[in-house]
Amino acid sequence: MRLKNEDVLDLINRWLLARLDSSSCAGFVVGVSGGIDSALTSTLVALTGKPLLVLNLPINQEAGQYSRSNEQIDWLKERFPNTKATEVDLTDSFNSFITSFCDDTITNLALVNSASRLRMMTLYAYANSKNYMVVGTGNKVEDYGIGFFTKYGDGGVDVSPIADLLKSEVYELASFLNIPDSIQAATPTDGLWEDNRSDEDQIGASYDELEWALQFHESGFSEEHLGEEKKRVLEIYRSRHYATKHKLEAPPVCKIPNYMKE
Repeated sequence: MRLKNEDVLDLINRWLLARLDSSSCAGFVVGVSGGIDSALTSTLVALTGKPLLVLNLPINQEAGQYSRSNEQIDWLKERFPNTKATEVDLTDSFNSFITSFCDDTITNLALVNSASRLRMMTLYAYANSKNYMVVGTGNKVEDYGIGFFTKYGDGGVDVSPIADLLKSEVYELASFLNIPDSIQAATPTDGLWEDNRSDEDQIGASYDELEWALQFHESGFSEEHLGEEKKRVLEIYRSRHYATKHKLEAPPVCKIPNYMKE
């Protein structure tokens, strides 16, 4: 099923403007990574005509990711006069953070999540200073399917305009908006690992497979007649889906009953 691109763009535009109006904020902040999700998100925000600050936040960044981030920023600034950009190289800050640990019990995954949280802190430092809203760049498969984001990192946002779009739909809109070809062709990656592993390397399944699994899971159909490969993908999806549900919920609060209060 294909999107009605013009209608979807209009809907997202009106939604962003309504959220901004109800917040009493003055504009938006988006972190750009050189990937398709942040490229589409920043473009959608630019289309509102409201002030947009895009931030390039490299942390030991691979050269291709860094150059694509700058390409997206230049592309936006050429087309949308409401767009301004800033680069904050967080490499030294992150490396200093790493060296502050006095033992080796901190895992690589914990450090990767810390890098994401450092970026979130930077986005909010600018957002707070300008009275802007931080815009999330996660798609539906990542945010609501398998929880492929960092809690209080790239999951720490004010609004999420593309979180109901499948990855294939993100590509469809990006193509419709003529986002740079190099970004559309780039292998999806969070850019947080030293070995530059892709999203699909980390997850163990492609985005096309995960989209199928999300839709199959929501359909409630029996998996009795599925082949072994589809069952494998479905297991990856479901294990991540259930294990990361806590990311979408508010922290539990221990309620103290009135009879325990004098």
